[in-house]
Amino acid sequence: MSRIITTTVYTLNELSSTAREKARDEYRQHHADSNWYENVYEDFREVCDIFGIDLRQRVIRLSNGRFMEEPCIWFSGFCSQGDGACFEGLWHWQPAAPRKIREYAPQDRELHRIADALQAVQKRNFWQLQAEISHRGRYCHPYSMDITVTRNSPTGQVMTTDAEAAVSEVLRDLAFWLYRQLENEYDWLTSDAAVDEALLINEYTFTEAGLRAG
Repeated sequence: MSRIITTTVYTLNELSSTAREKARDEYRQHHADSNWYENVYEDFREVCDIFGIDLRQRVIRLSNGRFMEEPCIWFSGFCSQGDGACFEGLWHWQPAAPRKIREYAPQDRELHRIADALQAVQKRNFWQLQAEISHRGRYCHPYSMDITVTRNSPTGQVMTTDAEAAVSEVLRDLAFWLYRQLENEYDWLTSDAAVDEALLINEYTFTEAGLRAG
């Protein structure tokens, strides 16, 4: 026989400190697999467009049976020594990249440095360098990227001796930059302040022990 049970529920601010931490942990675990990184990916796409990097796309199947394309960006984090981020694509010279990146991200000195370094090595090679970036192995970090630099010279001129090393180093620096953005975003979204804001805005209610109810 069915019965009606009355339970008292509480908002986050009404919980004890122990129960409040329980509620936060439950929220973090539930949302760990969400696409929290999408804003960072979108920002990275914009940066790559400015730098002249065409990110490779991969096709994934959705749970509803449909398909969609995603950029070839991978990362793992954020607690072990082997964590990092990497990407795949093709890089070529993009006019005015240093100016455009300063307009897009005026406070980000690392992006400014990367743009200047890519511009400098291109200038030494008459703007003819290009690079193919691919991911190898199962680990995700800047040194799991294979970077092949070539010079597209109509007269067959070879690259300057420093070109391959310089381009590879700077593109890996960009992968390090991406990882820091992902880590910062994750740290913020899982912080007490951000979790509390989400729980209060969505009007979640809990048992006295901090378990989700209602």
